[in-house]
Amino acid sequence: MTRFASLGDAGERLVPAVRDRVDAWIDPCVLAIIPNGVPVAEPLARGLGLPVLAAPLDRSGDPAAGPLPRLDGRTAIVVDDGVETGTAAHLVGEAARAAGAAYLVLAVPVCPREAQPVMERVYDEVIALDRPMVRRDLRWHYDDFDVIDEAEAHRRLAAR
Repeated sequence: MTRFASLGDAGERLVPAVRDRVDAWIDPCVLAIIPNGVPVAEPLARGLGLPVLAAPLDRSGDPAAGPLPRLDGRTAIVVDDGVETGTAAHLVGEAARAAGAAYLVLAVPVCPREAQPVMERVYDEVIALDRPMVRRDLRWHYDDFDVIDEAEAHRRLAAR
C-alpha cells in the first residue's frame, strides 16, 4: 500500500506517472474536482506546465457536476484526492465529455481495483499510484488528509 504525506505530496508523486503520457495528448488541461482535487492538482499542473481549471461538484441532494468550461477537442486530466465510491469522478468525467473533451484521463493517487472497470467506462485512461484490492476511506492512505473547503479551493485556483 502506498501512503502519502499529504494531498500535495500525492500530486507531486503523480507527476512522473502522468509526464510519461502527456506528450501523446492533444492540448491537455487539468480539471481539479472541487475542493480536495485542488491540492493534488496544483503540484501536478505545475510539474507538467499545464493550466488548472475548476471542476465543481454540487454534493447536496442528488450530486451533479457543475458547469465546466468548453473543452472542445482537448484532453482533460481529471484530478481528485482519490476514488472512494467513484461518484465524483464519474460525474465530472461525464460533464467533461459533454463539454467537448476529446480524451479523458483520470489521474488520482488511489483507485481501488473494484472501481477500475466503472472508471474505464467513463475515462479513456486511468492513472493511479495505488490500486488497493478493496475500497476504504481515503484518509487511510494519507498521513495528513489536509482537506480544504470550497471557498479555499476557488481562492487557490483564482490565484494561479
